[in-house]
Amino acid sequence: MPLPRQVSDLSPYDLLLSVARLGSVGAAARAHGITQPAASARLSSLERRLGLALLQRTTQGSRLTAHGALVADWARTAVDAAAALDAGITSLRRSSGSRLPVAASLTVAEYLLPRWLAALHVASPQTAVALTAGNSEDVAAAVLTGDAEVGFVEGPELPEGLRARTVARDTLTVIVAPGHPWSRRRSGIEPRELAAMPLVSRERGSGTRRYLEHALAQQAGASLAQPLLELSSTTAIKSAVIEGVAPAVLSSLAVAGELAAGTLRRVPISGLALARELRLVHPAGRPLVGPAQDLAAIATRAR
Repeated sequence: MPLPRQVSDLSPYDLLLSVARLGSVGAAARAHGITQPAASARLSSLERRLGLALLQRTTQGSRLTAHGALVADWARTAVDAAAALDAGITSLRRSSGSRLPVAASLTVAEYLLPRWLAALHVASPQTAVALTAGNSEDVAAAVLTGDAEVGFVEGPELPEGLRARTVARDTLTVIVAPGHPWSRRRSGIEPRELAAMPLVSRERGSGTRRYLEHALAQQAGASLAQPLLELSSTTAIKSAVIEGVAPAVLSSLAVAGELAAGTLRRVPISGLALARELRLVHPAGRPLVGPAQDLAAIATRAR
């Protein structure tokens, strides 16, 4: 079956994702090695093809419209899948090389790891990476059993047998739909209000959920209410919040585009520190070598 015309070429969507990440068409053009007029032409052609305004262009730069943020979020999965397909085909063409099994939490896998793997490919083009994405508990288990040589987790606690190093920092953000009563609270909310609110949440074992539970217990002596809805996809959680189902707490990396577009609102919370460390983990007593050591160095430098 032929691909639908609107998605037969993913390169404009990849360019749109770069605009969302870098904040301007010019910066995105440089990242893709093309001129700004060429980038603008590709994005305008995409808007005409879809019949949607994807970018709001100003003298200070470009930001995604509400439609643009949704299209970019949906496109990310397809673009990542295309990159994975390309990496797999490339690995089949190699007569020799090494294979690096990696496990990563969803936040790291979606928003940080692609850049690190691109740098690894430059440093070690013969290395084929096999990536598994899951929640932090799954990642830790994969590293302990040897299914992954190296892992990336978000959770506050680690099982015995793992060594960890911080490779990035992130902040959890309380998000609501623009019409939610919390969006009008200039002074924000208190930790106990957040704890008492049934949220749209990731499943148990998620690093984001575990970190929020840990922060509320340690800093406010509060327990998180039973979630109103549990979803295993960050995109699905954001869509539910936009539809007004309930608030959620997600990584600032995951909601930057929607906050910029105004489809989600950030709610300040007083008296609760939600900054966290994202960590690389590997088995204790087994030093990283070869491509795993290269990937660790790349992630650490990126911090």
